[in-house]
Amino acid sequence: MSEIVKMPMLGATMQEGTFVNWTKDVGQSVQAGEVIAEVEADKATIEIESPFSGVLVEKLVSAGDVVNVGMALAHVDTAGGGAAPKAAPAAESAPSKAVEPAKAAAPAPAPKAVAAAAAPVAEADPHLPDGVKASPIARRIAQERGIDLRAVNGTGPGGRITKVDVERFTPTAMQQVAESLSAPAKAPSAAPTRTAPSGEGITHEPVSRMRQRIAARTVESKTTIPHFYLTSEIDMAAALELRKQINSGLPDEQKVTVNDLIVKAVALALRKFPNLNSHFYGDTLVRYKYINIGIAVALPEGGLVNVVARNADQVAISQLAKRNKEMFANVRANKIKPEDIEGATFTVSNLGAYDVEHFEAIISPPEAAILAVASARQVPVVVDGQITIGTRMKVSLSVDHRVSDGAEGALFLQELRALLEHPMRLLV
Repeated sequence: MSEIVKMPMLGATMQEGTFVNWTKDVGQSVQAGEVIAEVEADKATIEIESPFSGVLVEKLVSAGDVVNVGMALAHVDTAGGGAAPKAAPAAESAPSKAVEPAKAAAPAPAPKAVAAAAAPVAEADPHLPDGVKASPIARRIAQERGIDLRAVNGTGPGGRITKVDVERFTPTAMQQVAESLSAPAKAPSAAPTRTAPSGEGITHEPVSRMRQRIAARTVESKTTIPHFYLTSEIDMAAALELRKQINSGLPDEQKVTVNDLIVKAVALALRKFPNLNSHFYGDTLVRYKYINIGIAVALPEGGLVNVVARNADQVAISQLAKRNKEMFANVRANKIKPEDIEGATFTVSNLGAYDVEHFEAIISPPEAAILAVASARQVPVVVDGQITIGTRMKVSLSVDHRVSDGAEGALFLQELRALLEHPMRLLV
């Protein structure tokens, strides 16, 4: 049986990439989860894994091709045979003009290109409801949440969409852009036109694709999400002492960082405030029973990406630290796996390593909130009427006012502070 390997989702801000190379040749056997190709997206190299075990029988893209989420990349014969399968149906293979040689400093895609990127993920079949394979309960949940089943990746037999697939589905920025393109056009704002200066001592360089995406996402966030901000100061002395004790008995790969403690505390606090662990989609609020914490990480050559600590409330702190180190190493090596960067339900942005006293972060749509973490600093504090030296860290919570209110945000920060000031609770 021939199965199609598709371009996976690359996180909320990465919907296309440039195909780099194959790590497997036609005729070679592959195992499910084995890396078979590499795609460059926003300066980071994404490793593409085969979802199937079998034999690679056909490659559908080449180095330099622009590949979009959901595009067919290859065929794998799961029966072990070596014959090339029939040509992929039109719904699976992007039109030939959608696969173009990569160009340096390509401009932001035109609406036509974005529409191509928004092609359905699921395989279309005119004989099935909505054209896709899905269980009855998956269809019911999708209808309740307003989810287009054609955009959901099915993990069941033969690509069938299951209840879990729908519950874990997060609409991408690509789909939001496609929807905006179909909306009535609005008159352009009266923004001033500026001409870039030129002359001696001035150089021009194109804006990178990553910086363009960051610009688009942050403008979207600040212009469409009504942010409000709350700041709290946390006594970190006990947390730093606990970290010292934990690390004294652990190998290097499992040593716990301050950020690991913060991520764990945030995840546990979200258990009591599930409203902040949700995503906002206009008239629908999507709530998650799992807690996946996005961690903002700076890329070696500039820009950033959010890696995802999955089920951070349930994982032991040493295992959380080990997994985080592995993902950070992948980022530094420009080798990122799709599962490392997708599925965040809440984000932490930590600039503590840069001697920052305080900052406020911009929410990553469609998330409801983000926590900005500054440096833990020794400062004069008043304890029982006496001035002494304490270790304090400021955190700022940015919240979408459409989802939550000031009181809930303040209570969340109180719970977070209680967890970090009594850190033994992080180990339970």
